Amino acid sequence: MRLAARGDGITADGRFVPLAAIGDSVDFAVDPPRIIPGPHHADAACAHYPACGGCQLQHLNDGAYTDFVMDRLLRVLPAGLPAQTHPVALSPPRSRRRASLKALKRNGRLSLGFHSEGTHALVDIADCPLLVPELMALLPPLRALLKARLKDGQGAGIAMTLCDDGVDLLLANVSAEGLAAIEALSEFAATHDLARLSVEGPGGIDTLVERRAPTLIMGGVAVPMPVAPFLQATREGEAALVAAVLAAVGDTARVADLFCGLGTFALPLSQHAAVLAVDAAGPAVMALGVAARRAGRRVEVQHRDLFRRPLAGKELSGFDAIVFDPPRAGAEAQARALAASAVPLVVAVSCNPNSFGRDAKILVEGGYTLTSLWPVAQFRWSSHVELVARFDRQP
Repeated sequence: MRLAARGDGITADGRFVPLAAIGDSVDFAVDPPRIIPGPHHADAACAHYPACGGCQLQHLNDGAYTDFVMDRLLRVLPAGLPAQTHPVALSPPRSRRRASLKALKRNGRLSLGFHSEGTHALVDIADCPLLVPELMALLPPLRALLKARLKDGQGAGIAMTLCDDGVDLLLANVSAEGLAAIEALSEFAATHDLARLSVEGPGGIDTLVERRAPTLIMGGVAVPMPVAPFLQATREGEAALVAAVLAAVGDTARVADLFCGLGTFALPLSQHAAVLAVDAAGPAVMALGVAARRAGRRVEVQHRDLFRRPLAGKELSGFDAIVFDPPRAGAEAQARALAASAVPLVVAVSCNPNSFGRDAKILVEGGYTLTSLWPVAQFRWSSHVELVARFDRQP
């Protein structure tokens, strides 16, 4: 038995067995096949598993799960694991600080939860062992609020983020028209001590209540948080990624942080280096620039679409290191520009082993060697794998 990329078991003769772990036995004489748990099988931590699409691997114990993470990476690396491969950094249960959920009112009943994997079926959750307690505590009152505010047959989106000042809540397709609606939403924000409550409709996002300006501390700097920004899913995962990037970059003096977002890496790097931070996300770059100036950090920000206009040629000269952390699609154009450059050190951060494997191959073919790897599994019980990799240009 081995595991496929999405966590399904695969027998020696190529048959897929969902929810099977390495070491399990399978009885194919019955339909559906019966799994006889082996030493690496675990009881699911969630009553909604496997119907809920948020997790794929709760049937694995921690040892088997970290083995799965390493195997996912080994399959895509251009030359196998590097000599320096660090242990998998695994985020604990109840550590996820951001979540996007759906709600649907039908026949007077309100369902709130996550979609089943690969379908539009909504799994109504009573508890989620991934969410931090502050977010989990909001689900029952959100049910009551949305049941009262939604019409029958109407759906809504919920984006919750735990920042350093409390919970930032964004509700999509929830009306804020009229005094009664505004008062109900404002009362909800006050009762549950939200830092901010915003609504999203056809005209965009409107902030109704901001009781405290939401911020995130990054590299010792308070960054003002746009509504529903991208940030690492857990504090533990962010800390592991930042520690790996800092270790990979070392004491270099001039660094470019590409796809920088709010400054997850740029601000920690700026404690010891001058940093050029580049991203296409305007609100995030603006927030980073404001925070860096207030803190007196050596961070120059640039609003730029790196998919269409990667840093290339002379723009890359003078940098001691380049850090790039693209979305799941990877950064093929930027990797090709780096492969043609003389930058001595490249640090890749990735949330998708497949696109990383393609970009890593481009760098290796351009004269770089993968020297260190830090695997990170902050999406616990998920097939979603992250990493930090150091590439050194060979003389």
